[in-house]
Amino acid sequence: MIGSIAGDIIGSVFEFRPHKEKEFPLFSRRCHFTDDTVLTVAIAQAILGDGDYLGAVLELGRKYPRAGYGGFFRRWLQEADPKPYNSWGNGSAMRVSPVAFAFDTQEEVLAEAARSAAISHNHPAGIKGAQATALAIFLARTTGDKEIIRREMADRFSYVFRYTLEEIRPSYTFDVSCEGSVPEAILAFLESTSYEDAIRNAVSLGGDADTQACIAGGIAEAFYGPVSREIAAEVQRRLTPDLWEITEEFCQRFPPHR
Repeated sequence: MIGSIAGDIIGSVFEFRPHKEKEFPLFSRRCHFTDDTVLTVAIAQAILGDGDYLGAVLELGRKYPRAGYGGFFRRWLQEADPKPYNSWGNGSAMRVSPVAFAFDTQEEVLAEAARSAAISHNHPAGIKGAQATALAIFLARTTGDKEIIRREMADRFSYVFRYTLEEIRPSYTFDVSCEGSVPEAILAFLESTSYEDAIRNAVSLGGDADTQACIAGGIAEAFYGPVSREIAAEVQRRLTPDLWEITEEFCQRFPPHR
């Protein structure tokens, strides 16, 4: 889970400033957590508590109203009785990583990923993006086999990786849809050699950098093991005490492993 949050923080400075190369400072003074982190922590809080994804997302989302939510989601947060609004955006995938670390079977992971998405992103593509991300993380931590992940993404979700990042990068642009961003984020992991390399791959696409680095970072953490102490310290330094407390509790109860 810290791997997802670190990806969000690292990618935050490039979200609207596309960077098409892998060389850049991992952390700068301008790095900050965004809605990706707030909602990831909310899903973790729900898992640690009563499993009420909607309640946790509303609680933390409203506590941090300026975290960078999209317009539809921001309005949804303020509704008296929010209902799913058929979103196909990648917000369902960016927040799902705690599910993949907390549950022990593919069936549970897929079901809980769908449940966590459906509170807002109940469009089939929104559900699919959350499930694909969660399953990739689950398989990364339980099998340690990139080819199994690649095959499952194709067979279950029709995410077929016909092109390399190098081929995609020149023409790739900002895209907040699950269909247009989640496969590329997963590919950023598949082509990586380390956690840091996965983050650099995701950012270098020049798209929705914080969200794609968040997704790739969660998979990479599950595959390569816990992030370094230096990266974890940078994350802690940038989170508020309440967000860090939930994150730390979750990681202690559900450590990344295979």
